[in-house]
Amino acid sequence: MAEYDLVLRGGTIYDGTGKASYVSDLAIKDDKIVAIEKTSKGSAKEELDASGLCIAPGFINMLSQAEDTLMADGSSQSDIRQGVTLEIMGEGNSMGPFTKAMKDERMAEHGDIKYDITWDTLRGFLDTLVNRGVSTNVASFVGASTARQNFLGREERKPTADELQKMCKLVEHAMSEGAIGVSSALIYSPGLYAQTDELIALAQAAAKYKGMYTSHLRSEGSTFIEALDEFIEITDKAKIRSEVYHLKAAGQANWHKMDLALERIEAARKRGLEITADMYMYTAAQTGLDAAMPPWVQQGGLQQWRKRLQNPEMRTRLETEMRQQTDTWENGLQMAGAEGTILVGFKNEKLKPLAGKSLAELAKMRGISPEIAAMDLIVEDDSRIETVYFWMSEDNLRKQIIKPWVSVGSDGSSMSASGIFMQSSTHPRAYGNVARFLSKYVRQEKLITLEEAVRRLTHLPASNMRLESRGKLQPGYFADLALFDFAKVEDNATFEKPHQYASGFVHVLVNGVPVIKDSDHTGNKPGRVVTPA
Repeated sequence: MAEYDLVLRGGTIYDGTGKASYVSDLAIKDDKIVAIEKTSKGSAKEELDASGLCIAPGFINMLSQAEDTLMADGSSQSDIRQGVTLEIMGEGNSMGPFTKAMKDERMAEHGDIKYDITWDTLRGFLDTLVNRGVSTNVASFVGASTARQNFLGREERKPTADELQKMCKLVEHAMSEGAIGVSSALIYSPGLYAQTDELIALAQAAAKYKGMYTSHLRSEGSTFIEALDEFIEITDKAKIRSEVYHLKAAGQANWHKMDLALERIEAARKRGLEITADMYMYTAAQTGLDAAMPPWVQQGGLQQWRKRLQNPEMRTRLETEMRQQTDTWENGLQMAGAEGTILVGFKNEKLKPLAGKSLAELAKMRGISPEIAAMDLIVEDDSRIETVYFWMSEDNLRKQIIKPWVSVGSDGSSMSASGIFMQSSTHPRAYGNVARFLSKYVRQEKLITLEEAVRRLTHLPASNMRLESRGKLQPGYFADLALFDFAKVEDNATFEKPHQYASGFVHVLVNGVPVIKDSDHTGNKPGRVVTPA
């Protein structure tokens, strides 16, 4: 009987810890790494020649928006073809726990991708993905907004003491079933209605289970530093490990604030707070046109929002407010400008040809202001409309990348360059975030070593989330592996043509099963639900 199932011969081992790489064989039995040493010929059922290739732990997408796309297609092509073997989901809103009303609302807002929500809990969603078949492993935070919506709907008010206690119990239940922690997204309704004390309470509930608190800060623009101070306060008072989602300073007027933000985080770390951050490798963000409009017009959800957008008096007021920079809400249109606001995702077939146009172009086509054009689009499409905003600085990206406590998250979906996904455009980060990190910033600009880059993609996020036996190459660890030719790694996706796979990744294994072999997807779907230790 063969001693091993698979031996990778002669690859260069990057073990995830940041230590110097070395050449070795790596042997796998069942779903685990069992040896990293020279093995005898014929000792395995199968061998792969890994000479000239880097062997790294499978990469962790610390911020994935792949919930819907994995329901449509579990092959996770755009990420698995970059070596990503674990998707971490749940930014502010999570796929459970749901009330019936929340399920009905979510299904009513489906775009091209439609599915029945047959589960109630967050764990039920993750189990559903695995039961349907998924190529990557999956995990999720429970959303603070989701907990709030269970009891307050979309009301703009503080929870009562009883409601807050029930919200905390929901978080605790999700944690008991394997959630990574609790997350907030504080520029979107209804998450933005949460005050600091509410967030501290929910973070404390997660801390009981040794979970993390993660947050899309209340501002990444005009009140960026104040929002970061709130985040640090929550971390301190809840006594919890925490992470800033997609660290950025948005809008040219705010770019200079990044230096102070980095100083604030490092000062907090020096006094013992366990704070980290993640980032993506582009100067453009992707969200919706909701990020271009004030909270009052969105109160009550999409249908109430659309109704207000059809009221002449409210449209006049809204057009004025959308043209102003303000400290009271995050004005994405002002930070990017209409030329830097690119429309990428519609559900109305008649509007799909507009994908890729800027809001400025559309406004000119229609002979109206960009603000009025945005209002009309929301009404016509019956959605928030997926939108790319160019509002960050390359210099700041580089400052963030060199920080040893910053990991990598795409903040994008994982999809295939075919089928239903071709009906809309998207942000190239869905196809190229990891590859761009490795090719542009590591190989070309040499901001950090490859050993350190692998650590940021693997052991750093795995240890932050307290994941057991993942994130390192070590006997006894799960055989999640990325094999790539570092000299050939490229991000091929562009803003004009985003549906293009990255290149340079030759083999990718998940739980010991090849998902990418000789640069092609095998069709295997061995992904599992991953929970903290």
